[in-house]
Amino acid sequence: MLEDEIVLPYVYRVTKYDPADRDEDGHYIGPEDTFSDHGQVEAAYLQAVEAFAVSTGIDHLTVREPQIPSLVHFGVEEPLGGSGLDGLFPTGPSGFHDGAEMPLDISLELVRIMLRDGGAWCRLEVEDVFRVHVGWDQYLYIGSSQPCEDALARTRALGLFPERVDASPYDVEADGGDIQRPGDDEFWAGLHWAVASCRAGILEEAYVEGASRWHRLTRDTIDTVRAGLAPRARLAVWPDLSSDIDAVLGALPAEGLVECVWQDEAGRLHSAIADADEFPALATRISGAGAATLLPVSADERVPLFTAVMPDCDGVVRARWRTDATPSDRNWAFLKTLRRGEVVTGTVTHIASFGVTFVDIGGFEALINIPELSWRPINYPSDVVAVGQEISAEVLDVDPIRERVSLSLKALHEDPMRLLTGLIGQTIVGRVTKLVPFGVFVRIEETENGFEGLVHNDELGEMHPDHSQQVVQVGDALAVKILDIDPIQRRITLSHRQANSARLGEQGA
Repeated sequence: MLEDEIVLPYVYRVTKYDPADRDEDGHYIGPEDTFSDHGQVEAAYLQAVEAFAVSTGIDHLTVREPQIPSLVHFGVEEPLGGSGLDGLFPTGPSGFHDGAEMPLDISLELVRIMLRDGGAWCRLEVEDVFRVHVGWDQYLYIGSSQPCEDALARTRALGLFPERVDASPYDVEADGGDIQRPGDDEFWAGLHWAVASCRAGILEEAYVEGASRWHRLTRDTIDTVRAGLAPRARLAVWPDLSSDIDAVLGALPAEGLVECVWQDEAGRLHSAIADADEFPALATRISGAGAATLLPVSADERVPLFTAVMPDCDGVVRARWRTDATPSDRNWAFLKTLRRGEVVTGTVTHIASFGVTFVDIGGFEALINIPELSWRPINYPSDVVAVGQEISAEVLDVDPIRERVSLSLKALHEDPMRLLTGLIGQTIVGRVTKLVPFGVFVRIEETENGFEGLVHNDELGEMHPDHSQQVVQVGDALAVKILDIDPIQRRITLSHRQANSARLGEQGA
């Protein structure tokens, strides 16, 4: 479940720039510097934010969409140590995460860091009530559920220029149609299975935009890793590291960027992004590693096994950032739409050598096991279906952990064996189809794939149990009495001895 953002009715752009000093496109062309003066003007910005917060009745704010620079810092000032966050939070930099709630004074210090391009950025808000963040060139955007007339007057008195706008150009644009998998119990059950089946081995945790931690996964460590994740972190699951370091180094491309993730001798995970010029230094760094892997940097090529975003403790995903959907994520979203017992239509894509029939149902390949193809006995799936054939089937089971859907073709048809129960007690003549050590099988219907019943050796009459195969052969006609038909167990019990007794009794009469 994903929370949607509410548009606030009163949004103001607050700047130190006189609106008269703008060109026809709205760009500032005046004499003011586009970075903080670290003094009177910066203080005026902070006092304006405080005035709007007090006018709205706010004394605490929540961090949303926190970011720190990764490869490149685009600010006009040098980034500060620790992205400017050192000493700001009682718990250290780990306190800077999506959903972290803090008092107004610390919130104002975060606004100061953003005004100074210190390296950290975020939105600060109270849900559906108040929002503030800094845009490029110190354009400050403040949204409120109230008109805040006194705060507007205070802002003007500070020498700043507040303007009413429809919305901030930096507002989150959530697409309700996007796939977002929550990192809930079902996700972690799937991760346990992926690790146990050797499909997965490392977890990438993006705890803020621009910063990640890596975790090596085993069946014994998954729960510990889960407990230590940052709130609302984005997760990406990847195949395990390789212990063949020479093979990893041999896979370095001739050009372009790659990310290398490796585990040192102490068991710690590291990562580094490098280009071709830096490959020799990278090779030196990982030459003594216990295991490593290479991952592409390009978004088009960087496709993990599956992804998720950690929800809050109530199961709601409140982080507005999303992961890029993988094929597995799209499968998960599709499986969430299926229900046991519903009827789906699809096309037979292929029939495996082990007898399973695969059916494309809207881009996902479901399977039908041989017993679910027909109520009647069949030898091969091709006796019932053909590749390319469109069929309808009932959903038997949906397994989102293993990404498996089981279908039944026969469930849409009446069981013909039930129609035969009226024959119980009757004597018929059938063909012997099979000889087994404990008796013979006799087909009780004339059709080629008709149901067969068992005549146990004890019910073969005068024939000696050890020599029944010398007396009866496959293809022989044999009179049998139908003793029982059990559609649940798929068993039909026959007796040649009782059929003979009935026939002799009729002759005697």
